Amino acid sequence: MANHKLLLLPGDGIGPEVTGQVEKIVSWFEKQGLGSFSLERGLVGGAAYDAHKQAISEGDMKLAQEADAVLFGAVGGPKWADVPYQHRPEAGLLRLRKDLGLFANLRPAICYPALASASSLKPEVVEGLDILIVRELTGGVYFGEPKEIVTLEDGSKRGVDTQLYTTGEIERICAVAFELARTRRNKVSSAEKHNVMKTGVLWKQTVTAQHARDYKDVELEHVLADNCAMQLVRWPKQYDVIVCDNLFGDILSDVAAMLTGSLGMLPSASLGAEDPATGKRKALYEPVHGSAPDIAGKGLANPIAMIGSFAMALRYSFGAGEAADRLEGAIADVLGAGTRTKDIAAPGANAVSTTEMGDAIVKALEARG
Repeated sequence: MANHKLLLLPGDGIGPEVTGQVEKIVSWFEKQGLGSFSLERGLVGGAAYDAHKQAISEGDMKLAQEADAVLFGAVGGPKWADVPYQHRPEAGLLRLRKDLGLFANLRPAICYPALASASSLKPEVVEGLDILIVRELTGGVYFGEPKEIVTLEDGSKRGVDTQLYTTGEIERICAVAFELARTRRNKVSSAEKHNVMKTGVLWKQTVTAQHARDYKDVELEHVLADNCAMQLVRWPKQYDVIVCDNLFGDILSDVAAMLTGSLGMLPSASLGAEDPATGKRKALYEPVHGSAPDIAGKGLANPIAMIGSFAMALRYSFGAGEAADRLEGAIADVLGAGTRTKDIAAPGANAVSTTEMGDAIVKALEARG
């Protein structure tokens, strides 16, 4: 049985609480002989600043480079509002993404049947929703140069952000989308704005050629990004995998997340390039929710997003698809039984604690045999 090196970076706020529930899951898999894991623990964000005066230490970056996967909690909080900009808690996550080369962000939007009524859309529109946003994470308008605010001769100011993409950047993110689609419903929707943006023209041309060359077996459709946002609200189940650039991915993934009715329950993955020798990728997994300092330490946090992030690690980093299916099924079973933390409980209904939710998911794993 292969041994998987997993680095836990709980971070700040509710990060340590929800990460603790993943450790229960890891322990259960090991006791059942369903996996072997070497756990390392490090500091990131405000916790790292308090200890090292930087958002992540060199030692913990080394552990991240050596790990098969990094499980990241959350960073930030008012305690660190005035630290130097280069050492702000979020800088730890940004460095991990940069140094590990994590260019592909995977954001699933799953609507569990038991929570369909929690969405702002009609239950029949979202019940059973299972789509995946594949977002390019290291290029585009967020990183293009020049990026500046300049003062003009008349005293007014001009802000400039530059949208840049190369064919190589487009091909590598779309390859991830096509490969993932083959494991799902075999459909990719490529979202861009070729009608008004030159980068959109290049994106569409590149994806079309790549599809014809390497992925003819996968259904491909092109959709304008603004229309995609509208369609996500109109009938989201028409989509399987949506691939897009950094800016549109940022927007569309948040739209898709809110279709489920609970932003705080959703996991994510950020993947690097495949190593030609080993076939492995650098990878970081994290819940979409933030550090929620207002409820930290109170046992109110929902650990499902973090546990779901570990399920993604099982699937994409450890090659344990059956174990991932089992864990995701256990989450659905717990929700189907009516177990709720405060954030997803109906008004006036009894809610379980963070620890109790983790325990319930372990019991559901056991019940699945």
